[in-house]
Amino acid sequence: MEQLQSNVQKQQKATSWIKSLGPAIITAALVVGPGSVTLTSKIGAMYGYSLLWVVVISVLFMMCFTEMSARIGMATNQSLLTTIRVKWGRAVSIIMGLGCFLVTSTFQGANVIGAGVAISSLTGGSPKVWGCLFTLLGIAILFYRNFYKILEKLMLVLVGIMLFSFLCTVIVIRPSFSGIISGLVPQAPDGSAILIIGLVATTFTVVGALYQSYLVQEKGWTAIHAKEGSRESYTGIILLGIISALIMISAAAVLKPQGIQVNAATDMGKALEPLFGSWAMIVFMIGLWGAAFSSLTGNAAIGGVMLADAFGFGSQLSNNLVRYFIMAVMVLGGVVALVFGKIPVQLIMITQPITIVVVPLIGLALFLLANDKKLMGDLKNTPVKNGITILALLFLVVLAVKTVNDLFFS
Repeated sequence: MEQLQSNVQKQQKATSWIKSLGPAIITAALVVGPGSVTLTSKIGAMYGYSLLWVVVISVLFMMCFTEMSARIGMATNQSLLTTIRVKWGRAVSIIMGLGCFLVTSTFQGANVIGAGVAISSLTGGSPKVWGCLFTLLGIAILFYRNFYKILEKLMLVLVGIMLFSFLCTVIVIRPSFSGIISGLVPQAPDGSAILIIGLVATTFTVVGALYQSYLVQEKGWTAIHAKEGSRESYTGIILLGIISALIMISAAAVLKPQGIQVNAATDMGKALEPLFGSWAMIVFMIGLWGAAFSSLTGNAAIGGVMLADAFGFGSQLSNNLVRYFIMAVMVLGGVVALVFGKIPVQLIMITQPITIVVVPLIGLALFLLANDKKLMGDLKNTPVKNGITILALLFLVVLAVKTVNDLFFS
C-alpha cells in the first residue's frame, strides 16, 4: 500500500511539474520559430559545430532574463508595462510597447510564411493560401474562451515534436564528440558575423523574456511561487537550447559533409534523412509547421498584449480588446505572407538583427526593475544574477552597434 501511495505521489508530482512548465514552454516555443530553425540549420551546414558556443551563451543570457522577468511578474500585482508607466511615465511605457510590437511584427511574416511553406510542401497548393488559412486558424483559436490553456497545451505538443525528431536523429547519426566539444570554444569563422548576430537575435530574445512576466500572472503565480517559477523558467529555456543545439549538430553532421547549403526549407529537411529516410522531408515539414504555427500564435500574443497594455487597455488574454490587438499582429503577418509567398532566407537574416537594435533598452528596464528593492522585496536580483545580466546587456549593446554599422555605414 505504501509503495502504491508513493507511486501515485510521484505521478502527481510529475503531472504537476509538466503543468507548471506552461509559461516557460510558451516562451521557448515562441523563440524556436522558422527563423531560428533556418539560421541554426544554415550555420550547421556552413560552419559545422564551430558556433555551438553561441547557442550556449545565448541560452544562458535568455535563462537569466526569463527568470528575472518571471520574478518581476510574481513580485507585482500589476502588469510590467503598468509598473513602468507608474515608475517612469506613460511615454516610456508606450515606447516599450511600440518597440515590442515592432519586433514581433518583424517576425510574424516569417512565421506565417513558414507555416504555409511547410504544409504546401506536403499537400501541394499555394503557400500564400495556406499561410492565410493558418492566420485565420490562429485568429479563431484566439477567440476561444480559454485561449491561454489552449496556447499552453499546443506549445507543449509542438515543442515535444521538435525535440523528439532532432534528438532521435542525433542519436542515430552519432556526431563527432570532439567536434562538439571544440564548438563550445568561442570562435568566429570568416563571414560568420551576420549569422552570429542573427542566431543571438533568435535565441536570446529579450522581448520573449519580458513576456514571461505576463505569462506567470496569467497563470496566477505570486511571490509564494518564486522558487517554482524560477525553476520552471530555467527548464523551458534549457529545452530551447537543447532543440537549437540538436538542429545545428544534425546539420553539421549530415549537411556539411555533403556540401549542402541551406537556401530553402527542403534543404533543411535532409538533415533528418539518416533516421527517417524517405520520410525525412515529411517529418521535418511537420516540425517546421510546429515551429511556425506555435510562433505565429504566441508571437502575435506578445505584440498585441504589449501594445494594448502600453496604451492602458489591459493585458489579460481574456480581454476582447487585447485580443483585437493580437489579431492585428496576425493580420499583418498574413499580409507579408501574401507579398512574399515563400521563406525568404535573406529577409530573415536582415530582419532578425532589428531586434538587436530595439531590445537593449527593454533589457535595461528589466534590469532596473529587478534591482528595485521596494518593488521586488526578497525577489530582488542577487549579485551573481546582476553579473550575468550586465554581461548580457553589454553583449546586446555591442551587437546593436555592429548591426547599425553594418546596415547603414558599411
